[in-house]
Amino acid sequence: MALLAAANSAAIHTTSYGGVSNFVSCCCSSSSSCILPKLKLSQALHCHLNSFIVFSKAHTEYQTPYKRNYSSPGNKIHGKWKNGCTWSTSGIGAAPGMPSVSSEYLGAAAGSDYELEASETDGTIVLVIGGGGREHALCYALQRSSSCDGVFCAPGNAGIAASGHATCISDLVISNSSAVLTFCKEWGIGLVVVGPEAPLVSGLVDDLLEAGIYAFGPTAAAAALEGSKTFMKSLCDKYAIPTAKYRSFTNAAEAKGYIRQQGVPIVVKVDGLAAGKGVVVAKSLEQAYDAVDSMLIKQDFGSAGGIVVIEECLEGEEVSFFALVDGEMALPLASAQDHKRVGDGDTGPNTGGMGAYSPAPLLTDDLQSLVMRSIILPTVKGMANEGRKFVGVLYAGLMIDTKTGLPKLLEYNVRFGDPECQVLMVRLESDLVKLLLAACKGRLSGMDIEWATDSALVVVMASKGYPGNYQKGSIIKNLDEAEILTPGVKIFHAGTALDSQGNIVAVGGRVLGVTALGSDIVQAQKSAYHAVDDIVWPEGFCRRDIGWRAIARLKSAATSGYV
Repeated sequence: MALLAAANSAAIHTTSYGGVSNFVSCCCSSSSSCILPKLKLSQALHCHLNSFIVFSKAHTEYQTPYKRNYSSPGNKIHGKWKNGCTWSTSGIGAAPGMPSVSSEYLGAAAGSDYELEASETDGTIVLVIGGGGREHALCYALQRSSSCDGVFCAPGNAGIAASGHATCISDLVISNSSAVLTFCKEWGIGLVVVGPEAPLVSGLVDDLLEAGIYAFGPTAAAAALEGSKTFMKSLCDKYAIPTAKYRSFTNAAEAKGYIRQQGVPIVVKVDGLAAGKGVVVAKSLEQAYDAVDSMLIKQDFGSAGGIVVIEECLEGEEVSFFALVDGEMALPLASAQDHKRVGDGDTGPNTGGMGAYSPAPLLTDDLQSLVMRSIILPTVKGMANEGRKFVGVLYAGLMIDTKTGLPKLLEYNVRFGDPECQVLMVRLESDLVKLLLAACKGRLSGMDIEWATDSALVVVMASKGYPGNYQKGSIIKNLDEAEILTPGVKIFHAGTALDSQGNIVAVGGRVLGVTALGSDIVQAQKSAYHAVDDIVWPEGFCRRDIGWRAIARLKSAATSGYV
């Protein structure tokens, strides 16, 4: 296997950690992102170089798609500059994550070529589609996988790029399947992980599969589980999956008539995708009527609101349930619980999610088994029967009924939740690449998933005004210090960018996911808020009670003598 690069208009530089000279890599002039290490070990290609970055960050993590520790024992590397200079290493004496090099290649003339050979077997190169906090968490978990040779993220964001968890391709138009396919073929992508729902519903996975590229996520037909609430509800009716009573309408007067018959509280939803904002829990008839007018008459949600779903308001506690699905079988993931309302005490309007924690004490082993039997597995079987075989992650929003303690399905999402993904990925100890490829290949049977025993909690920091109007461009400071000073903290970026001075600025509603591990949910909450308080961002806000239900349940159990 050989890697070939042509160095143009640049001098060769080295850096040193602990007295060890280290290989320094370069950026491709063909892209604004530093993607020289697209060099797949089974490929031979040319790269024009014009600037340099260090192959390693913090001694162990590459600032490139490739994360292999080339200097690990048994992985002998040797190369040759074509002008006659050579270098080699067997990894002996190199700093962690960095191959040492012979001084023979130092000062090689610009315009010279080198050839690098490596004996290590190729891993999988992954492309993550999306640019939010969920995608940052996925990149974080993927690059930790031993079977992963590197991660790209399109479009990504400033925080993902700065973290070294992936190389961000900001100019790749993810809504253009042809562009995505071209990129995958050029860079030898072995797995595409689609984060957001919109590319799934529009059929990106269909196009990737047709081109022979493994893609984790459902086809457009299967993504209708999230893309159309009416379709999801009809599937529940047909396969006896417990859910709230409902009716769908395209006529506002008929919808209001049904609301009068049913009374309030009642839930009004847009049928299509609305980024988590197309749901109104109406406490009064006037509020319900206004929601119908907003969706059907004013068309505030565009085509997503062409149909409204009116459903009974269930009483109980919400919990998120995730399962990997390979088309035939499902493998449950760890439990999680999120906080949808914008204000403390679960007050104010719904959002995409203001925080989450895992595990969720509410979801006991017995309840998890019941959810699998009564909701997840019938859904998987039903989708297969309907000719819409589902491959990907099923994210079931559940209501645990206050009176019966039984679960009912509120809605399905066909991708990892955000911010639940953040707490799941920091607890995951299994190789995520192997799990997702197994799902793509229909081979989940017999696989197990290992989780850290620690609890995890994420606090979402949002721009003031969210989920309504908010300003963009405010500077966020002290992020590195906040992550370093509190053990177990990881800050995932959702809506960030760099300004012209290189400052991290807020460009979205939900901007940061401050995530912490702890021995229990109490410690995880304490660490997360400690890091939040270290971040300097006057224009941001967060809820101060994330995890309150789990903590209250633990205190209640302790008082009762059960813990």
